Amino acid sequence: MDSGTARMTAVEEKPEAARRPRRKRVAESRLGSVYTALTAWLSRPLADFHLVLALTGLLTSIGVVMVLSASSVASVDPATGSGVYALFKKHLMFVASGALVFWFGLWLPLRRTRALSSLAVLVSLGMLALVLTPLGSAGGGAQRWFVIGGFSVQPVEFTKVALALWGAHVLVTKYQLLHQWRHLLVPVVPVALLIFALVMAQPNLSGTITLGVVLASLLWFAGAPKRLFAVLFAGGIAAVVTLALTANYRASRVLSFLSPTADTSGAAYQATQAKYALADGGLFGKGLGQGPSKWAYLPNVQNDFIFAVIGEELGFIGCIVVIGLFVGLAIVGLRIATRNLDPWIRIVAGTLTVFTVSQAGINIGYVVGLLPVTGVTLPLISAGGTSIWVTMFLMGLLANAARHEPESVAALRTQGPGKFGRLLRLPAPEVYRPPAKRRGSGRASGSRGARPSARRTRSAQPAERRRAAPDYGRRSTRRGTT
Repeated sequence: MDSGTARMTAVEEKPEAARRPRRKRVAESRLGSVYTALTAWLSRPLADFHLVLALTGLLTSIGVVMVLSASSVASVDPATGSGVYALFKKHLMFVASGALVFWFGLWLPLRRTRALSSLAVLVSLGMLALVLTPLGSAGGGAQRWFVIGGFSVQPVEFTKVALALWGAHVLVTKYQLLHQWRHLLVPVVPVALLIFALVMAQPNLSGTITLGVVLASLLWFAGAPKRLFAVLFAGGIAAVVTLALTANYRASRVLSFLSPTADTSGAAYQATQAKYALADGGLFGKGLGQGPSKWAYLPNVQNDFIFAVIGEELGFIGCIVVIGLFVGLAIVGLRIATRNLDPWIRIVAGTLTVFTVSQAGINIGYVVGLLPVTGVTLPLISAGGTSIWVTMFLMGLLANAARHEPESVAALRTQGPGKFGRLLRLPAPEVYRPPAKRRGSGRASGSRGARPSARRTRSAQPAERRRAAPDYGRRSTRRGTT
């Protein structure tokens, strides 16, 4: 065998990893290191809590910047003497007060939140009824606000959270009976239909749709049969089509969606201008403050169509970042729901996550032309008052639920409250203790969200009880819980 043949044989006998280019091996090694570090970080007890804080802060910060850019032209009013920062200052005030609402949702014990859910639904029903009286304020062909001290409040926003909290409480209380249809549907569905009727009397189709998402999410995470959702979906589509065609302005929106080029200066004007703004942005956008759509080309740009300004000024990259943050919120929220042992927390966390992300999906969908135009705002980013408060509150509840994961409870009650806990003066989360099982009340089929598996309950709960201390007084010398 000559030397050339020997070299070829030696090359062929080298391992596959050795024949790869050195740059490719280094890249694979770095990706592996990043994946290992990310997996290790996500396995920490309070990872979900920190992710909720980070995602809420990032989305709120993006909203503050984009409202400043989008509202500068609309703020100028020579009649009142308001300057370019008038709407931005108002939004900033709502964000500052929303931070306090976020802290309240994070600080409020979840057991007390559940106990107050029935009262919250009753108050919400009363507010929905009162807003239809002369106490409510009308505008744009609808009567859906209370004006207090120059600020408008929409009771439907509070009703969404109240329905989620109360519905989860009822479904968990009746869990052993949910295999019977009358217990599964009553009283959650009749109360929800009453709320739908009051909201449509305003009228407010977009609010009714988001409330329908809350109801469907409650039933899904409670483990309702899949055939029920087929019936609900068909009934919901029929109701939306009927309601959309019974009012001229809603019918014009649907027709403009089906034929977007038929009336570009009328009913399809906003949708058309939003597409123009997204197209003008290109890949990297025109730069902050440089988008021309806010110069009266796109009405209400700082509220319902702020995603069009994001695409125009930050480009496709900015849109992908915003969508990615909401996708991350969906993953983290559902992860919190699956990692909790308390069935009420599981249903609430899953429902609030689906509701928030669905609202973002509806807003982005009609801005890019995939859905008919509705009045749904982009959570944490659009300018607004009541929507900011409600979204910040439910983000606080979601962060609170993250602190009640078994690993988080054990870490917080043994190692102390951590940096954020001390700064925000958060109480120690309570250890979940399942209620005593009644004899003969077992259920044949399992649930997707209302009850953890028996194996997880037996293995995780005793370990958690062994590690848990009665309060923050018992602390370990280790650090790392924040």
